[in-house]
Amino acid sequence: MHTHMYINGRYHKITILYAVIGPSQHGFMRGRSCLTKLISFYDKITHLVNQGKPADMIFLDFSKVFDTVSRRILLDKMSSIQLNINIIQWVSNWLTGRAQRVVVNGATSGWRSPVGSPRAPFYSILGPILFNACINDLDVGLEGVLSRFADDTKLGGVFDSVDDGKALQRDLDRLESWAITNHMKFNKSKCRVLHLGRGNPGYTYRLGDEMLESSPAERDLGVVVDSKLNMSQQCALAATRANCILGCIEHGIASRSREVIVLLFSALVRHQFKYCVQFCAPPYKKDLTLTLESVQRKATKVVKGLEGKTYEEQLKSLGLFSLEKSRLRGELIAVYSFLMRGSGGAGTYLFSLITRDRTHGNGVKLR
Repeated sequence: MHTHMYINGRYHKITILYAVIGPSQHGFMRGRSCLTKLISFYDKITHLVNQGKPADMIFLDFSKVFDTVSRRILLDKMSSIQLNINIIQWVSNWLTGRAQRVVVNGATSGWRSPVGSPRAPFYSILGPILFNACINDLDVGLEGVLSRFADDTKLGGVFDSVDDGKALQRDLDRLESWAITNHMKFNKSKCRVLHLGRGNPGYTYRLGDEMLESSPAERDLGVVVDSKLNMSQQCALAATRANCILGCIEHGIASRSREVIVLLFSALVRHQFKYCVQFCAPPYKKDLTLTLESVQRKATKVVKGLEGKTYEEQLKSLGLFSLEKSRLRGELIAVYSFLMRGSGGAGTYLFSLITRDRTHGNGVKLR
């Protein structure tokens, strides 16, 4: 990740190599996203469940983490990853003696120091980079699988025996100790456990002194995941949201022209279907055709001048694809991103590659 800063009349580039930020972090990293985080983490978990092994996922919630990061700890960690001393000194100067003011319509307030001055200001351009460096060691020494998107953190692992449960508990103890050492804390009332797989005994975990509650389903980066790893509930929710937005368009917009309806549908409605669809693909045909595709069918009927045409003809006239074709296109793009753009190294174990010359210049071919 690269950030440019103006220092002494010249632009200097601060480079935090991707190798420095661990592969478990998907937030604020080029080539990584909500999608790569979901796919890379759940690929490991579903692999265990498909082998007939129970697994547990623990959803962790930090409490106001962006407001509690210590400047001193941040600078110490930047030193530990062997960044250039000049960069560390510049960041130290940038964090020291900061003041802020509000400007509204040309009127300005007085300069004031931010609340909690010993803390690092992460609501800035540099903030995400510095935050990743600060929590980069969160997964050090853990036995289970940890995945992060900024401060959104999940811990997962197999549960073949009580010893496996104790291993996950040791990880939770390490995370609690890490949070105390780094002057952070978990919002324990919002932390949840999701038990997966047949025969899962429902082991009880604690974080610090508080027992964690189990849940039949949890929202993960906007996607509802249940204990059966079934995406039907997510499809129903997406269709409900899309129907509500489409209804607002239908009742609030007088125009029925192709240009207006397609523009609004593409910008506001279709996004509900496309978000992380490569991860939460409809598991059953009824989820795609009866639940999701029905919303798009309804949208095509709103456009004036398409009466009497079949659904496929309507889509062709509007320049749209069916949701099934759109999903296939999205999956191909996701595969390319995993293989060619890094994506946190997830592609190295998601796909088996064959190196051949006859690949039309791409250099890789799937096995």
